[in-house]
Amino acid sequence: MVRITVPATSANMGSGYDSIGIALELYNVIDMEESDCIDISDKNGQFVPKDANNLIYQCAKRVYDECGKSLRGMKIVEDCAIPQTRGLGSSSACTVAGIMGANALLGNPLDRQAVIDLAATIEGHPDNSTPAILGGFCVALLEDGHVWNVRVPMHGAIDFVVFIPDFQLSTEKARAALPKTIAHRDAVYNLARAALLAGSLTTGKLENLDAATGDCLHQPYRFGLIENGEDIVREAKQLGALGAFISGAGPSIIALVYKGDRDYLSRAQAVCQNKYPHWKAMQLRCDEVGATVKFM
Repeated sequence: MVRITVPATSANMGSGYDSIGIALELYNVIDMEESDCIDISDKNGQFVPKDANNLIYQCAKRVYDECGKSLRGMKIVEDCAIPQTRGLGSSSACTVAGIMGANALLGNPLDRQAVIDLAATIEGHPDNSTPAILGGFCVALLEDGHVWNVRVPMHGAIDFVVFIPDFQLSTEKARAALPKTIAHRDAVYNLARAALLAGSLTTGKLENLDAATGDCLHQPYRFGLIENGEDIVREAKQLGALGAFISGAGPSIIALVYKGDRDYLSRAQAVCQNKYPHWKAMQLRCDEVGATVKFM
C-alpha cells in the first residue's frame, strides 16, 4: 500500500490566469493498493464516486495503461481535507494522487517531469497540478503535452488567509462564463501584472501586490457567480490585505497577508461572522514540499 499526501493549491492568483499557482498547507491523504476489484471509500463521509468514474482511479488506470500494465482493480481510501469545488485544487489533488500512487506501485517508471506533464494534460492546464506536485509558488505553461515550469522561491513575509463560502462553483460553470475573445489591451494588462506578481513575490516588494494581482481576463466575469465575492475582496483589502483575488475558478477568495499582522485572521473571522455568515476564514501557509508518496 502507498500513501499519497497532496497539498491544496490556489491557481491564477489574479493576473496569472492558467499559468501561476501556489501550494497551500491543506492536504488530501490517499491510501492506494492493487486489488481484484474496485474498492473505494472516504473517511470523512464526503460523496466520492465508488466505481470506475472515481477520478483517482481513472488517473491511476491511465498510468497503468500508458505503461502497458493491466489493472484488475484498486483499493482506495480517501481522507480529504481540501473542500470540493471551492477553487482550492481538490480535483487536481486527486489527479496527482492517482498518478503518483500508481507510478509508485509500478516502481516509478515515470520520472518527475513525466508526472508533471501527465497531470497537466489530464487537467488541461498546469497551474494547479504543477504546484501540487512541486510545492511552493510555480509558473508553468502546457504546450504539446509538455509543461515548461519553474518553481519560484517566494519571500517568507507572506501568509494566506482563505475565505471559503458554504456553496460550490464548478470549474465548468466558471469557465463557461468567460468570453471567447479578449481585447489586446486586456492581454497587456494581465501580462504586465503576472510578471510583476512573480517578481514581487520573489523579492518581497510587497507594496506591488495589490496592483500585481489585478485582472481583467477572468475575475470580472466570475464575480457574478460568487455571492458576496466582490464584497469579500473589498473587505479583505480594507482589513489590511496586501492583495486579494479569486482562488482558481472560485468561489473561495484568498488574501495575501503580511506575516507580521498577527491579528488579521481574527479580524477576518469577525467580519465573516457579523456580515457574511455563509463565509468562513482560515489561515494557511505556503506548502514548500509538494506531493509525497510513502509505502505503508
